[in-house]
Amino acid sequence: MHKTNTGSMVLATASQAPRGEFLSKRARALKVSPTIAMSQRAGEMRADGIDVVNLSVGEPDTPTPMRIVDAAHEAAKKGHTRYTAPDGHQRVKQAVQTKLLRDNKLAYDLNQIGVVSGCKQAIFNALAATIDVGDEVVLIAPYWVSYADMVTYHGGTPVVVTAKQEDGFLPDIRDIAAALTPRTKWVLLNSPNNPTGAVYPCALLRQIGDLLAQHPDVMVLSDEIYEHLTYDGAEFVSFASALPDLKDRILLVNGASKAYSMTGWRVGFAAGPAWLIGAMARVQSQAAGSSNMIAQFAAVEAMEGDQSDLQVNRQVLKRRRDTAIQILSKCTRLGVCPLGGAFYIFADIHKCLGLSTADGRVIKTDSQMSDFLLDQAHVATVPGVEFGCSPYIRLSFAVDDDDLTRACNAIVAACNSLKLPDGADQI
Repeated sequence: MHKTNTGSMVLATASQAPRGEFLSKRARALKVSPTIAMSQRAGEMRADGIDVVNLSVGEPDTPTPMRIVDAAHEAAKKGHTRYTAPDGHQRVKQAVQTKLLRDNKLAYDLNQIGVVSGCKQAIFNALAATIDVGDEVVLIAPYWVSYADMVTYHGGTPVVVTAKQEDGFLPDIRDIAAALTPRTKWVLLNSPNNPTGAVYPCALLRQIGDLLAQHPDVMVLSDEIYEHLTYDGAEFVSFASALPDLKDRILLVNGASKAYSMTGWRVGFAAGPAWLIGAMARVQSQAAGSSNMIAQFAAVEAMEGDQSDLQVNRQVLKRRRDTAIQILSKCTRLGVCPLGGAFYIFADIHKCLGLSTADGRVIKTDSQMSDFLLDQAHVATVPGVEFGCSPYIRLSFAVDDDDLTRACNAIVAACNSLKLPDGADQI
């Protein structure tokens, strides 16, 4: 603070903030989530009157089903507006218990279930509760943008195994084996995968389980938030369902956000050994306390009520995926293929690298490609480097049909507008 001319005290302005070194090294190393950053840029352009289609955000455009909204209204009217236990109200834990038994044939006690403010917080709490400086976490690239930063923030070291496009973005078990060391704490899996849409078959899950049976100190964190979003007969299998003998070494993370169009309600859950769920609850109790009680009761309706919305949403998303693939495939400079889950296309843009824009800028990276598409096509995407895999761009097809069609056509036109740099005979 500083004194005004009248001697009163006011808070220091941003320009008078302490030097950068005042912040912790961990805070200085953090950046805003790339998907959020790109979405913010798109919002700023819209505010300036530019018609931008935002394909960067991982959020369904469909409204939350009214049955869930009504349940929240009723919960509020009944006075369910208080704190709950840090790891969730018993009623919503029971709903998670019911969901896991119905959908995954998995039985968990209530003390093996924790409910927090979204899938992201469940993962953060798990790492906070278990990672010490120097511990390693094996990530399968392409991976969700926040995994590596979360690991690093807690003092851990991400160890990246790259899944190749020619293998359907599924990891080679030999690469996972090579990544394991005495310092490995976790193997973090995500199926259906963000950003690729890859769905891990049961046979691969069992291969991973057989490998980890030889490493009894390694845990598996299985991010299953896109469980209900699969297409073309792809079958989702929970890691704990595939490996019941390893259940006490598996933390399942899931939530209401994607399947039930409840991203802003912030309700996620974790299921795993009681000792770990308890430790995560202690982290939660100091970090934020309980998640929103009204939203928790809305999630009860989401998980226990009529599930027919899920099939309708899958049909809509599959139609949109097929539309996007059909349009983008017209451009020979883009490599796109339909995969079995989530709501993203992870497009290979290596044929665009080395080409020049109309104003003479040469596209050298997928980050530059995303910038070009935002500036030229007015379409927001996320570069593959943020997912640990280049050169790709991720785009979401969970948007309005007309906007999606317009955006994909604009992407194709922008890619086709790229030229060889002046004086170049070939790339």
